[in-house]
Amino acid sequence: MKPRKHRLLIALVAILLGLVAIPATALASNAGAEKARKPRQVSAAQETVAAMQPGWNVGNTLDAIPDETSWGNPRITPELLAAIHDQGFKSIRLPVTWNDHQGGAPDYTIDPAYLDRVEQVVNMALDEGLYVLINLHHDSWQWIWEMPTQHDQVLARYTATWTQIAERFRDDAPRKLLLESVNEPQFTNSTGVPQEEELLDELNTTFHSIVRGTGGTNATRVLVLPTLHTNGDQAHLDELDDTIAALNDPNIAATIHFYGFWPFSVNIAGYTRFDADTQADITGTFDRAYNTFVSQGIPVIVGEYGLLGWDRSLDVIEHGEALKFLEFFGSYARQKQLTTMWWDNGQHFNRTTFEWRDPSLFRQIQSSWTTDSATASSDQIFVRAGQEPTDATLTLNLNGNSLTSVANGSEELVRGQDYTVSGDQVTIAAATLARLTASQEYGVNATLTLRFDGGVPWDVNVITYATPVLENADGTTSSLTIPTAFNGDRLATMEAVYADGTNAGPHDWTPYKEFAYTFSPDYAAGRITLKQEFFAETRDNSTINLTFHFWSGETITYTLTRSGSTITGTTT
Repeated sequence: MKPRKHRLLIALVAILLGLVAIPATALASNAGAEKARKPRQVSAAQETVAAMQPGWNVGNTLDAIPDETSWGNPRITPELLAAIHDQGFKSIRLPVTWNDHQGGAPDYTIDPAYLDRVEQVVNMALDEGLYVLINLHHDSWQWIWEMPTQHDQVLARYTATWTQIAERFRDDAPRKLLLESVNEPQFTNSTGVPQEEELLDELNTTFHSIVRGTGGTNATRVLVLPTLHTNGDQAHLDELDDTIAALNDPNIAATIHFYGFWPFSVNIAGYTRFDADTQADITGTFDRAYNTFVSQGIPVIVGEYGLLGWDRSLDVIEHGEALKFLEFFGSYARQKQLTTMWWDNGQHFNRTTFEWRDPSLFRQIQSSWTTDSATASSDQIFVRAGQEPTDATLTLNLNGNSLTSVANGSEELVRGQDYTVSGDQVTIAAATLARLTASQEYGVNATLTLRFDGGVPWDVNVITYATPVLENADGTTSSLTIPTAFNGDRLATMEAVYADGTNAGPHDWTPYKEFAYTFSPDYAAGRITLKQEFFAETRDNSTINLTFHFWSGETITYTLTRSGSTITGTTT
């Protein structure tokens, strides 16, 4: 979506650098503990930040460009905030973009009506009993990022902007309202990271001076300072740590954002599962944040979290793999005493009906606030149509829980007959699978609910399938649509290589292409679309061999021939 394109670029650069030595993630997780620092007194801000857990972002709303409803969300209402509070959230992060509501130099006056609207929403949330965090949001890449080449102009505008905001909110509840200096700080045309760190230190320090200088409740209000790019790498944490130490203010919190291990988060390079690398990325980041800040009394807010691929479709990451990510994320954040704020740009909580679009996602997140839930190696069991099924075994990650029952809707399955349990493995009997798939209809024939003595259940879809069938197709480099009979199966990923074996398409360091960016399935319409973004980085007059990987384990090969802008696709 529009507000996330810069974040994707940042993430790509980070992973390309990191791919040289991915195992270093685990080593870096203890780097914060190795740096010698003078212990600090426990911060007065920690109680406030702890009380904010859990938090929710009202994304793509007051941060939308140019207006509150420009990106498809309705205006914020007291009813919405009450509904969010009822879901168990204790705080909201209210991203605000000021650029399109601000006059020019030298005063950079914020439109009074817009400032009134922001204040109105803040007060609605405070009245609901929610903590509120407001910031400068997309201003970061609209004008603040030009600071390396327009230093004085940007600093003057930044100073004028925060002066007006601080004065407006000077007398609001000091502990319930927090201010964040800038969202995802980044700089263009700099001389390098050292200059960027210096500029961010200047912004954070200026912000602190402005807000504290306005007096009133701003004298003790908790102020939230980000790392460069709100990134959790140790070098960026250390730079922010130095800034906070120099400010010597007990009412300071640090913030980072977390969208997971990039290849998994967007489904590229074959990272279709929540694996050891993805888990290590969580533990490494949170260990560093804890060691650098929390252990010294400086609270940390994970101001945004989720999976980057969700910006395109919730189908980018297989459902069960996303649930495993969310469970581990929430559990480990709780262990490391981090306050988390879920990024929701409208794709999760329906702001008209006040219902979750995918209740199971929220169920997993909500559970992780207080307890550990069991998960399984998969949430899918595939049974081939027309064949007698065999026993299907799932490995459980029990997380300290015990399996108590397995049910198909209201029917309790019989332990020892329908299923057996051995240690951390549960096996569904072949005869039971045959009964559940007797209709032989493609797709989900039954959903088994595994219940445990703690946490939330784990659902497993029993799916009848046959080998998918792709048809020949003609198209252009703008788009190629391949008619596809999925036959109950679902697409996991796609490989693309030239006839000479070299990788084809974007991100040519891997044959596995990015889901929903280069290709996208449409199960209801029966098609796979290869997108312009894929063909834009392929050779003219070339043959490209595709391999489609499905969750059943099936692989289908397909050949593309490109001549100019004409694309011909044939089955192989």
